[in-house]
Amino acid sequence: MSPPKYVDLFALAAALVIFLVADLPMLGFAVAAATWLVQRGVQSLATRRAGEALAAGNRQKAMGTVGATTLARVWLMATAVLLVGLLGSREDGLAAAVLVLALFTISFAAQGIVHLFEPEGEGAAR
Repeated sequence: MSPPKYVDLFALAAALVIFLVADLPMLGFAVAAATWLVQRGVQSLATRRAGEALAAGNRQKAMGTVGATTLARVWLMATAVLLVGLLGSREDGLAAAVLVLALFTISFAAQGIVHLFEPEGEGAAR
């Protein structure tokens, strides 16, 4: 459990403080946070399943798992942001979109950093 892998969750906690202090739309935060946590769970499960498939020598299944869940996670987040913007207010949708974008950017950068400094072979399922 290296901290760079989970820096997006620390950023999510910091975003809660920012949303409360700046009086930003809490519905946007709640939807973005819930969606982010669900997609992180899916990502964790997919990483585990892809690792198992690679250990069994089934590279095609591992790549299919990673590819399918990556697309599903993107659609999940985009749909949640769209729905909160349509069913809530425009401000809720904008707040959710900006938060999801920031979390994705932080997560993507952290995964890159972890991959650079991880010993060869440990990151095979990513």
